[in-house]
Amino acid sequence: MCQALLHDPRFFTLLLQIDHELAAQTQAKGCACAGALHRADYPRKPRGCPPEVRGSVERRLSFCCQRCRKRTTSPSVRFFGRHVYLSLVVVLSSSRHAGSNSAARLAAELGIAWHTLRRWRAWWQETFTRTPLWQAACAAFMPPLDVAGLPQTLLERFVGADAAERLSAALRFLAPLTVRGDHTA
Repeated sequence: MCQALLHDPRFFTLLLQIDHELAAQTQAKGCACAGALHRADYPRKPRGCPPEVRGSVERRLSFCCQRCRKRTTSPSVRFFGRHVYLSLVVVLSSSRHAGSNSAARLAAELGIAWHTLRRWRAWWQETFTRTPLWQAACAAFMPPLDVAGLPQTLLERFVGADAAERLSAALRFLAPLTVRGDHTA
């Protein structure tokens, strides 16, 4: 169901639109030095990207301050911080919802090594639960989420008319983890 979104160009167009909204918010805030932020996107070559959607994930939206020249990168629903895989791939492939057979097929299809999947699953249970994002938000989930089932138990809490709405809402929730700071993934 959600994994079909990996091959849906319309879903990636939606994610790009969300990234443009997040970038506009970042640009409107400006730099800490009070300088204006100008677009300074940079290329990305993410792994786990089906060929039919590669065009929508070749650039990461970013800015450069006109005054201090410091780079500011906006949160993203397409990229998961400095990870080389798309955020969608990290979330879906490390989800227990996929089941071992589906996870194995997805990993093989996208060229993801099993040790990488194990590392991502460990990250969800050990590192993610210590992030300020999770510490601030976990109490809002009632009943509490089963941490052992992350990220699947998190995905199940987002509502929407279809899988695309639910998954994009989850990726919006995770977007603060995609930029450097004390909440970095």
